Amino acid sequence: MAERSTAAVDVADTSGENSGDDKPLTARADETTADGTTPQQSNSAPELHSGHKLARRYRLEECVTRLDGFSSWRAMDEKLRRAVGVHLLPADHPRARPVLAAARSAALLGDPRFVQVLDAVEEDDLVYVVHEWLPDATPLTTLFASGPLEPHEAYQLVSQVSQAMAAAHREGLAHLRLTPSSVLRTGTGQYRIRGLAVNAALRGISSDHPQRTDTEAVGALLYASLTQRWPYEQDAYGLSGIGGLSGDSLLSPDQIRAGVHRALSQLAMRALVNDGATASSEDQPCATPEELVKAVAELPRIRPPEPTFSQPPPYQRAPHRHNGYQHGSYGPEAARTPAGPARSTTVPPASPPPTLPGRTGKVIKWGVSALLIAALGLASWQIAGALMNGDGSDGSSETSKQSQGHSPRPATPTGKPVEIVSARILDSGSERGDTAPAYDGNPDTYWQTFKYASAKFGNLKPGVGLILDLGEVKQVSSIKVSFKGQTAVDFLAAPQTTGSMPVSHSGFSKVSSGTGSEVTLKAKKPIKTRYVLVWVTELPLTEQGEYRARVTEIDVSS
Repeated sequence: MAERSTAAVDVADTSGENSGDDKPLTARADETTADGTTPQQSNSAPELHSGHKLARRYRLEECVTRLDGFSSWRAMDEKLRRAVGVHLLPADHPRARPVLAAARSAALLGDPRFVQVLDAVEEDDLVYVVHEWLPDATPLTTLFASGPLEPHEAYQLVSQVSQAMAAAHREGLAHLRLTPSSVLRTGTGQYRIRGLAVNAALRGISSDHPQRTDTEAVGALLYASLTQRWPYEQDAYGLSGIGGLSGDSLLSPDQIRAGVHRALSQLAMRALVNDGATASSEDQPCATPEELVKAVAELPRIRPPEPTFSQPPPYQRAPHRHNGYQHGSYGPEAARTPAGPARSTTVPPASPPPTLPGRTGKVIKWGVSALLIAALGLASWQIAGALMNGDGSDGSSETSKQSQGHSPRPATPTGKPVEIVSARILDSGSERGDTAPAYDGNPDTYWQTFKYASAKFGNLKPGVGLILDLGEVKQVSSIKVSFKGQTAVDFLAAPQTTGSMPVSHSGFSKVSSGTGSEVTLKAKKPIKTRYVLVWVTELPLTEQGEYRARVTEIDVSS
């Protein structure tokens, strides 16, 4: 078995977006640089700055890593108007050729389960690799920070990641740095892997057993998803390590945390322990991603959690009669015994009333029938008159309904302002800027979008918006948005039960929409929510002949 090592070697993967993890990572013992040493911090990366353009196309915007002779950037592809990531290193860097080769091999794979390499170029004494940037995807580091995954989600994680890695290894490609920050979950529940081959090449990492290395990495991800612990001695990726390991011993996930799905716990151990019997199962270890895929397929079916609905209590028949009719009631204690001495629950049938003699009885029956017909006719005439004269209501009907307490009055708009605690940009590209001016009460300040080739964002995306955090669940009846120019906008809200800020448009429900330079969007009836989304769907044409939206002020009212 490979020795479990926890040497801190470098900062987090930055081949993608929103990792939020710039802490030292954990390396395995078989991760070494080309010269046999562990990677170290270096200041020899190219001295570039924001605004620098590569190939007159890729504009560098933000440096997210500068390490060991290379740097990683968030950039803008000005030709296609989309955000991209860029790795940069000098052409004479000892790893420049391996990085180019790894990037070009990864680009040929073309598997959508991996973050795609878009370009790999040597130009002007620089080597750079351009890849996709997915700002709305969530890295596992963020998901793990919220707690262990439920069994079905952990099953989806190990299933999708193992299948993707098996496909890569069939093409001769290995990852060798498969960490929580290199696996992203999209808003549709799909997992995507970033840095295939490239991340290891950038750091000079190699392995004599690449399939086993990647399989063990998938096992570590599954272990962490079940326990919220990292299966090595030291802490990493925001997770506590399993301290005090003795030799090859490692507690299985169901020994670390109660209630862990046993089959998934055994699978994690089979992937992590690659030599001899595993700690929790007599099944053979999984030494390759292909073997792990087969092991996942053999698992008993793990169903997604079913939604819970509150059901009314069952209808029960009560053992009593009233006026000769048997009644039922709702609830487990429908039949209640009156206070006092116990009495028999058997109720004798009521004695039939005595019949009236002959002719007299018939006359009385006909008389009662005539009275009933007359009463029905009078009632029908009164109802018809009320309908002919409008609603005919003098307030007594409404008073009767209220006195009976049929339902509470619906919430009514108050018009009071609702404080916006913070805001976040929601975009599938790389929109940026200070969102505070959009709700600072000063109409002279603003937040604006990028420039686009058409009112529909150059057909690059459906829209862009601001998520408003109200601090807690509050009543919201309307929002007022001020723009510069005629702008189309939607008002959306997250469900009241949403615990954390949604990370995608699908986490919101549409309330209303409108177009104008000053738009007031109202809900049909006040809603309860913490998160409101102001979603721009069509851009105005500016005086400079560009399409971009400018939000000068947002007000939320209850």
